[in-house]
Amino acid sequence: MAAAAALALPVLAHHSFSAEYDSKKPVQLEGTITKVDWMNPHVYFYIDVEKGATVENWGFEMGPPGLLQRQGWTRNTMKIGDEVVVNGTLAKDGSKQVNARTVTTGDGQKLGAASSEGKGN
Repeated sequence: MAAAAALALPVLAHHSFSAEYDSKKPVQLEGTITKVDWMNPHVYFYIDVEKGATVENWGFEMGPPGLLQRQGWTRNTMKIGDEVVVNGTLAKDGSKQVNARTVTTGDGQKLGAASSEGKGN
């Protein structure tokens, strides 16, 4: 019984897409990778986006490593300094946070980001 409760905790702690992101606010951003956190329960990466004379650092949430690997990702698909184009959905709170839907790498490879959008979350 205690084991079943312990296994349920990660599921209960998992957030829903609609709690954090606004599906009516799609976005496409292009920039340079500054950080990649390849870990469960979600992979996060960050890019610098040039906005006129300023540079903004944006964060992107993707699905878990296992799902990403099934879509062709490896831990080394994105490296610091790589140029990428990301399509996704903006955070509801107006922060520079996006739920990534697809990522196009500098060599033109377009990969799904195992987004939680549209999964009833």
